Amino acid sequence: MTAFALLFTICAIGISETSYLIKKRIALEKPICIIGQDCAQVLSSAYNKIFFGIPNDILGLLFYIMGAGITAFLVIGIQPMWFWSMLFKIMIILGSLLSLFFIYLQWKVIKAWCFWCVMSACTIWLMGIIILIRNI
Repeated sequence: MTAFALLFTICAIGISETSYLIKKRIALEKPICIIGQDCAQVLSSAYNKIFFGIPNDILGLLFYIMGAGITAFLVIGIQPMWFWSMLFKIMIILGSLLSLFFIYLQWKVIKAWCFWCVMSACTIWLMGIIILIRNI
């Protein structure tokens, strides 16, 4: 049960983070960059919309909402449990790979770092570690 609580909490953090970025983008404001000064450069780059013209922050929000929902389904035991577990694992694998791609883009292509993007990647990788350790 502790693993599910951690996963749900991490999803809640991701929802908060992406909601903040969406709010700032809609208001045409620069996000506060806790570490470094390049958040706006990364978030306004050509790579901010890599799937069907949808901003990455919207896709991240959907990812974290789905993760929280699936975690809730697993906690309350909605059947088929194997399906929700497998779907969650696939989501985390794809999210981890996409996060690696975004880190590469920041490092080698954009040559700027976004605290929020790195934090999102870390939260997704942390979820992957929890899943591997607990074999959810």
